[in-house]
Amino acid sequence: MNRWMLVFVLLGIVSGFSCGKEKNYIADVPVEIHIPVNSPQFSQLNASGGYVLIRGGVAGIILYKKTTGQIVAYDRCSSFNPEKACAVNVNEPSITATDPCSGSLFSLEDGSSLKAPATRPLKQYLVTVTSSQITVYN
Repeated sequence: MNRWMLVFVLLGIVSGFSCGKEKNYIADVPVEIHIPVNSPQFSQLNASGGYVLIRGGVAGIILYKKTTGQIVAYDRCSSFNPEKACAVNVNEPSITATDPCSGSLFSLEDGSSLKAPATRPLKQYLVTVTSSQITVYN
């Protein structure tokens, strides 16, 4: 009986570790950023494909205006080996971003991974746009 109990305890411990922090997980950090719509440094967001890099998140944030006109926000932290907090760089023309540490490529239209070794998308934040401000939050 004691042997079986030990087996169950060990299985519980092992399964507890496997349900822990998933590899390629980008940390959750509080984000609440308010940006005035009329701010000159954000004028690049007036056209599709425009982007602005701002502080916040794990490795900075990319604000990007999709071809649909929607503004989205991604953490610059690559989803490949996120513990290194390697910040992706926006490519020109600005429809993709590259992880300079691994060479992974990401789409800014949806955050998806376009080139390995990354397989997970960039972390996306919520964005609301009103007549006076853009708010990025989680």
